[in-house]
Amino acid sequence: MEIKNYSSSTSGFILLSPSSNPQLQKPLFAIFLIMYLVTMVGNVFIILAIHSDSRLHNPMYFFLRNLSFTDICFTTVIVPKMLVNLLSETKTISYVGCLVQIYFFMAFGNTDSYLLASMAIDRLVAICNPFHYDVVMNPRRCLLMLLGSCTISHLHSLLWALLMSHLSFCTSHVIKHFFCDTQPVLKLSCSDTSSSQIVVMTETLAVIVTPFLCILFSYTWIITAVLRIPSTARKWKAFSTCGSHLTVVALFYGSVIYVYFRPLSMYSVVKD
Repeated sequence: MEIKNYSSSTSGFILLSPSSNPQLQKPLFAIFLIMYLVTMVGNVFIILAIHSDSRLHNPMYFFLRNLSFTDICFTTVIVPKMLVNLLSETKTISYVGCLVQIYFFMAFGNTDSYLLASMAIDRLVAICNPFHYDVVMNPRRCLLMLLGSCTISHLHSLLWALLMSHLSFCTSHVIKHFFCDTQPVLKLSCSDTSSSQIVVMTETLAVIVTPFLCILFSYTWIITAVLRIPSTARKWKAFSTCGSHLTVVALFYGSVIYVYFRPLSMYSVVKD
């Protein structure tokens, strides 16, 4: 990798805090620490509850357990380093550390996306084809769906990391974000990133849109099937099994589309 004016392998990068106000650093540390601990404890309890109760040993809770584990990993990639930086005078991260953070941030984020799609398929089969549910959503198929989710996500992250590793950086090495996200790092590069952006945007669209379309297709079929049910009570019961999943899908994809599906020239540190 070509470095101009400074060596990223020795200097690394400087991250910013969520707020530049020194008086807010400790309160922010306390708030984010509490949120992080609640996230960790909540997800651990979900995993333990599913593992200990044999009634929850079914495909839906299999995917939920793995979603909780992925959420633990996803949060741990970002928050501990941010907490350290909130109390530290030198908010640095090494070049390798930055690439590693980008890799796992993308990997676990995309795994979340594919697991949400797998859960949508599970609901589709449960509501539209209940008599064949155990055959269609057998343990082997569920495991293959999980392995496929992880494999595609990590290959996508590997492409990101490889493209980022070939960038050159000039005098500035201050990442205007509290972690190594792709857009802030690309903004630092003095290389021509247009070709990289085209490749990454095209590949990202394929990786992100595929599970989103899967979810959209699944719920189109679910809604069509539920509307055919004559009983109003049974309709609400069917929809109630999907409510929490739809809420998570809306929050997840709403955030992803707003932050990442736009050109680099439209990136705003303050908004993000």
